[in-house]
Amino acid sequence: MKNHTGQLPLVTSISVAAEPPSLQDNTADIDRLRMAVAKELATGLQNRPLVVPLAVMAELGRRLRAAEFVGYAIVNVLPHELQLVDFSAKKPAVIPCMALDLGTTHLEATLVDCTTGTTIAHAHTPNEQMRFGADILSRIHHAGRNDGDGLLELQQAVTASINHLVVELAEEGRTKPEFIRALCVSGNTTMVHLLLGLSPYHICREPYTPLVGWPDPFFAAEIGIRLSRSAPVWVLPNIGSYFGGDLISGILASGLDKMEKTSMLIDVGTNAEVVLGNKDWLIACAGAAGPALEGGVARMGMRAGPGAIEHVRLDRHSWQLEITTIDDQPAVGICGSGLIELVAQLFLAGIIDIRGKLCRDVHSGSPARREFIRSRLVTAEEGFRFVVVPGDQSGQGEPVVLAQVDLDAMMRSKAAMYAILTTLTSQVGVEFSDLDHIYVAGAFGKHIDPVAAITLGMLPDLPLSTYVPLGNSSLHGAELLLVSEEARLRSLEIGRKITYIELNVNQEFMLRFSASRFIPHTDPGLFPSVSIYQRDKSAQKG
Repeated sequence: MKNHTGQLPLVTSISVAAEPPSLQDNTADIDRLRMAVAKELATGLQNRPLVVPLAVMAELGRRLRAAEFVGYAIVNVLPHELQLVDFSAKKPAVIPCMALDLGTTHLEATLVDCTTGTTIAHAHTPNEQMRFGADILSRIHHAGRNDGDGLLELQQAVTASINHLVVELAEEGRTKPEFIRALCVSGNTTMVHLLLGLSPYHICREPYTPLVGWPDPFFAAEIGIRLSRSAPVWVLPNIGSYFGGDLISGILASGLDKMEKTSMLIDVGTNAEVVLGNKDWLIACAGAAGPALEGGVARMGMRAGPGAIEHVRLDRHSWQLEITTIDDQPAVGICGSGLIELVAQLFLAGIIDIRGKLCRDVHSGSPARREFIRSRLVTAEEGFRFVVVPGDQSGQGEPVVLAQVDLDAMMRSKAAMYAILTTLTSQVGVEFSDLDHIYVAGAFGKHIDPVAAITLGMLPDLPLSTYVPLGNSSLHGAELLLVSEEARLRSLEIGRKITYIELNVNQEFMLRFSASRFIPHTDPGLFPSVSIYQRDKSAQKG
């Protein structure tokens, strides 16, 4: 074994050669193995207890005898103890372990070989909890129904989803579920509570206190996940009711906690979660800025998937609308990045005003502009609708539209986003211009056009090189923890050093939110570069 623990995976193999029992030495088999393993431990692990769980003891003894006391011990490397769980005559070619992004609407997972850190399979699936409520609050209320039956239903639903992923990963990785030796879970605070069968009742009630922040590792079988019976589950810690392990994963994936210069991490999902800081300090907050961007509010909104409109451009000379869908499939809806670009393009064209209202001006500009507005901006019972894709060109036979009610939700989300960012920076006296980088996680970060977000006043007006997309940082962080003892210890340390601000009771946030409900802002001086991208004055002239 290595003489250092930094890159030690969550599950590892240790070469062992124990003396067989004899009349001169009749030490018990398991005790003999335990002593042999202890001699081979890395220096940093020698002070941790080495235990053998009862559930594996019989099989462990059988395999030890079959290998004639020489081979490779399989050990779970946990923070407070080492678990000796299996034995093999040959060195394992791979040690498959599972990383999971425990999302509110979707789950995404990878199978990682802990001996090399290589990803060997990838899968995703909807979260079956959706049938009990699309949002966190609905599920919290359902959890409290029927003296705990609601909580059990939610736990069984999500474990069923995870077990579905286990089967997919095993098939793709050419292994079996019972050979998957560990699981690392990254998710928001409520999702973790529901997975563990713990009541989330107080998460949404003052003073917004979770039941547990740092769950100790446990065996997957304890919650009905069908992996190896000795597979440990490591759950990333959460800091507050709205600040979960998924954001700690983002900090790990970005390296924010190790940086000399101050940077920011933004993760937009069900909530907008933001961290500011460097290696010396971290401050964080979270707020409900995500649903309209994830498809939770806009009627035609959807997650980034096949057929989702992800990019929109409006040629203000020919007045042609150009759209790009994911996988080039016929449009069936619009995801967050497409929604942001659409609203920005319509604002620049004078079809949306600074209040975020659709404007049906069919008298100004060129004939092409007037015809574009006449054909695209229609009146419905609830107000104006902008037709993004006509029904005969869509993938479901119905038009993809942006209604005023959807636009209102978008305006609330964009205002909340900017208010969260400004409230956080003001707490520590940091200016946006002081930031070295802004890391943007999730599908939002992967697909977002910073120019469009700046135009709307959603993100601060900074050089575009400031913004760095991270992809699914929740999943990436879980993968890191599978292969690195150093990352696992960092995850615990990050939890201890973060200062968390509760926005639900922050008056400054509410004032900033109100000021942000214009495009780009009530103070246009905060967005000087928007003059470069801003409304083409000729749009009114044609």
